[in-house]
Amino acid sequence: MFADIARIKIKAGSGGDGAVAFHREKYVASGGPDGGDGGKGGDVIFEVDDNLATLADFRYKRKYAAKNGLPGEGGKKHGKNGEDLIIRVPRGTVIRELTSGAVMADMSKTERFVAARGGRGGWGNRHFATPTRQAPRFAKPGAPGEEWEISLELKLIADVGLIGYPSVGKSSLISVVSQAKPKIADYHFTTLSPNLGVVYMGEGSSFVIADIPGLIEGAADGIGLGHEFLRHIERCRLLIHIVDVSGFEGRDPKEDFEKINDELRRFNAELAEKPQIVAGNKIDMAEPEQIEDFKSWIEAKGLEYHSICAPISEGTQELMNAAWNALQKLPPVKEYEAEDIPLESIVKNDGCFKITQPEAGCFIVEAAWFPRVLKGVDTDDYESLQYMQRVLEKSGVFDALRERGIKEGDTVIVYDIEFEYVP
Repeated sequence: MFADIARIKIKAGSGGDGAVAFHREKYVASGGPDGGDGGKGGDVIFEVDDNLATLADFRYKRKYAAKNGLPGEGGKKHGKNGEDLIIRVPRGTVIRELTSGAVMADMSKTERFVAARGGRGGWGNRHFATPTRQAPRFAKPGAPGEEWEISLELKLIADVGLIGYPSVGKSSLISVVSQAKPKIADYHFTTLSPNLGVVYMGEGSSFVIADIPGLIEGAADGIGLGHEFLRHIERCRLLIHIVDVSGFEGRDPKEDFEKINDELRRFNAELAEKPQIVAGNKIDMAEPEQIEDFKSWIEAKGLEYHSICAPISEGTQELMNAAWNALQKLPPVKEYEAEDIPLESIVKNDGCFKITQPEAGCFIVEAAWFPRVLKGVDTDDYESLQYMQRVLEKSGVFDALRERGIKEGDTVIVYDIEFEYVP
C-alpha cells in the first residue's frame, strides 16, 4: 500500500561532558586545571533521495537517534564528536513538528535540513579558572541534543494533476502522453498509488503530470481511497479534470464533475480554485449530442474543454498543448515555508529542569529543552536577553533558584550561557 504519512521521533546526540582534571608533571609544583572539553553530539539530518517514492520505511522504524559526543579528558584533550544521522526521504516530503503542526522544512529541493542539532560539548574545568578560583573542581555537562516528535507528509511535486472518478481514463491518458506505465483494467480502484510521468513538449521543454487516484463522493470524509491522495493535489499548478462523457456506467458526467469539485472544496477550499481544464473522455462511446451538450455546459462555466479518446491518443496532444500553454502563465509549484514553532511546544508541560551547585555562588541549570529555546540568544543584545529572562521566569527556573538561596552577583550557568544573577 502506498504510504504518504508517517510519525517518528528524532533525537540528536548529546554533547560529551567536560573533564575535571589537573596537570601533573614532575618538578611542576602547581600545574593547574587542564580538563578538556566534551565532543559535540551528532545532528539528525534529512536528505532528499529520488530513488524513494513512499514513506513506507518509516512504518517499521519510529525512533531515530544520532550518536552522543564523548567526554573530554585530562591534558586538554577534546572528546570526539558524535556521528551525524542521515535520514533519506522522497522529494516533496513536508516535515512538521507534531504538537503544533508547524512546518519545519519542505524537502522539495536538494538542500539538507538539520532537523535536530546535536548538543555542544561541556567545557572542561580549565575554562573556569580565575585569579580567585585557581583550582575549579567542576566542569560543564554536555548539552542534550534536540529532540522532536515529527510528522512526515509526502506531497507529490507535479505541475499537472489528473483528477476525476475511478475508471474515467486517468491512467490511460498518462500512459499515452508520458513514459509512465500504470496498471490499467476495467474495474474501479485499479490505481492504488499516484503515478508520475514526464510529458515532453520539445527540446528543453517538459512538465510533470500526476495521476491522482481514487476520488469519489465522500473522499474528503475518508470514503474510498481518495482521502489518501487529496493532499497530493495541493502542489499541482493545474488540474486536468477527466470526465466519462459517455455516461457508459450510468453516471451523469455533469453530476460527476460537480461532485469531484465539491470534494476538493471540502478538503481544502484552495483546491477548488485551482485552474482546471476539462477533458471529456470515451468519446468513442458517446453520442455527438452528449459531447456537445457537456462541452457547452463546461464552457458556460468559463472553463476550457477538450474531447479525447485516451486509449487511441485521439485529442491527447491537443490537451497537452493546452496544459503547456496554461502552465506558462501560472506561478511555480507551491513550496511550504518554514514556520516558527510555538514556545509552548518546546517548553514541555512537565517543565522539568535540574539545578546543581558545584560551589558557593555558582549554579548550573540543565534541561533537555533549554538548547532549543536559547540557541538563538545573543548575550550582547538587550532584547535577546529579555527573551531569555522571560523563558527562565515562565519555566520556573528563577523561582527554583530563589528557593535555593541564590544571591545578587551569583553566577548562573545555562549550558553555553553564563551570567550574574540580578534580582
